[in-house]
Amino acid sequence: MNIDSNAYRNWQLEVDGAGLAWATLDKAGETTNSLSSEVMDELASILARFDSEPPKGLIFRSGKSAGFIAGADIQEFTRLDTPAKGIALVERGWQLFNRLAAVSYPTLALVRGHCLGGGLELALACRYLLVVDEPATRLGLPEVMLGIVPGWGGMLRLPGRIGPQAALDMMLTGKALDAKRAKRLGLADDCVPARVMDNAAALLIVADQPRRRPPVLQRLLNGPLKRLVAGAARKQVARRARVEHYPAPYAIIDIWEKYQGNALAAPELIDSIVRSPTARNLVRVFFMQERLKGFGKASTFQAKRVHVVGAGVMGGDIAAWCALRGLTVTLQDQGMERIAPALQRAYAAYSKRLKDPRELRDVMDRLIPDPEGHGAKSADVVIEAIFENLDAKRALLEQLDAVIKPDAVLATNTSSLRIEELSSGLGRPGRLIGIHFFNPVANMPLVEVVAGEGADTEILARGTAFVKQIDRLPLPVKSAPGFLVNAVLGPYMLEAMRAVDEGLALETVDEAMLAFGMPMGPIELVDMVGLDIAMAVGKSLAGADAEPPRCLLERFNAGQLGKKSGRGFYEYRQGKAAKGVPGRVPAGLAERLVAPLLERTQQLVNDGIVADADLADAGVIFGTGFAPFTGGPLNYLRNRNV
Repeated sequence: MNIDSNAYRNWQLEVDGAGLAWATLDKAGETTNSLSSEVMDELASILARFDSEPPKGLIFRSGKSAGFIAGADIQEFTRLDTPAKGIALVERGWQLFNRLAAVSYPTLALVRGHCLGGGLELALACRYLLVVDEPATRLGLPEVMLGIVPGWGGMLRLPGRIGPQAALDMMLTGKALDAKRAKRLGLADDCVPARVMDNAAALLIVADQPRRRPPVLQRLLNGPLKRLVAGAARKQVARRARVEHYPAPYAIIDIWEKYQGNALAAPELIDSIVRSPTARNLVRVFFMQERLKGFGKASTFQAKRVHVVGAGVMGGDIAAWCALRGLTVTLQDQGMERIAPALQRAYAAYSKRLKDPRELRDVMDRLIPDPEGHGAKSADVVIEAIFENLDAKRALLEQLDAVIKPDAVLATNTSSLRIEELSSGLGRPGRLIGIHFFNPVANMPLVEVVAGEGADTEILARGTAFVKQIDRLPLPVKSAPGFLVNAVLGPYMLEAMRAVDEGLALETVDEAMLAFGMPMGPIELVDMVGLDIAMAVGKSLAGADAEPPRCLLERFNAGQLGKKSGRGFYEYRQGKAAKGVPGRVPAGLAERLVAPLLERTQQLVNDGIVADADLADAGVIFGTGFAPFTGGPLNYLRNRNV
């Protein structure tokens, strides 16, 4: 078979001596593969070529070190300004992958690294799917995170491959599977080490054995019993998202149940989803997230050792997260009795994530109790995370400054104090930066990287690179009380507590903002933050003489500090707030509660605390959970005023 190696811009095509065709996707000019119109057109050309001269088999693989295929080209979604364009985009992938699924010769997707969205839909259209056993290998259909549906065959083929319950869980949450779980569920035919992947792919495709059929019950649930599964799925989705805010998950269930996974059979759904404000805003959030991921790339700094001072909830969880991400961490506090609870929390959290006992042991070995603080001397990053007291923090930072390496990153996790106030006693005040995590550390993706006046630019770059290294989203902000996130949360939570002081029920106040689209009500959020932290931040933001809300002061004086103490505004049973039925939400309450947050966000952009409106929107979304479907507070404010 004659193959012109220069026939395609994005694909490399070769046929080996055994007659197997290898199609390697290496998208021109990009570090990551995505399925643009050009890539898809070239794939159609490859399939047309093999119609007349079929190979013994066709193996798809990636020419990128970054992974297999990240999905469709998201930029193309921004150009879907008519119903016809949306339908054409769905039709292109649906028809092409159906064509791939129907070829007479065996096909295989060799997946190493991420395989997401359209990339997984391509792999599902192949007869076989082989995954490489590496941590970076992840398979998923995250379209719902963009407010759209997996319309290129995912809603048809994934339930048929692994059963509808597991498939709907993946599609409705955007969760990805690692290589071993993909094999266990039957998504992948085999899971092999990288050193044998090419040989394993060739052997699997040459053998051309029938795929294992799902169990009878799964086939029934994907057929006659669909209605039962769909009903249960709708109830699950309703607990997390309202249809008026997030229509895509409901559309996924409908298209699977009523149209056999074919979105083209429901063109009205395609148009309502693809061109919805939710999809437009979630695509905007995707690009803002990519911008945050870009911070820290310029630095080559890679931390190996981290020292954290303060083993409370924040400090202990920061240390645990850094150890989970592969760093050696020393955790300091006043005695083992203070450090032990942090180690216990870490072990419990790791046990849920890590099923391999050796991995669990290794990560616990990297989290080292250090009551004397010896680890500070050799650490690349040193983080102060003690209680929110200016004098105590300042004294500790001066002690650390005297012993740490000259080029180490010295950071504070303060949530409200200005960096300049903390650094005034240091030999090099500019070396102190803020690296501000949010609670719970393992769940909140944003970390503010705070620059005080005269900040050392190299230390800032290293701190930003460190945040990226531990898989968090770094947001550059300038030093100011509360920085960005706490500065906008403060007036929002304060207004909510004022409403409680006026006699509104806790549950009613929270329900107003849940209906607005927040993931958590403001009163429950105060409990999550901690009433002691709310008191301290309130004094920092509003001044020591400002009178706190009565409902906050009474509970604080009674020692009711929120979720961490088992009781705050709500009582917590097995980690969940015990709430009564919310009363009728007064008209305009949500607008009243969110108004101070919107105003403060705009003011912080005007003052240059955060560089621009997009970064402010990204910070408030990823730092507070502000309703992503709105595109962020300032985007919401602009669109509301149109």
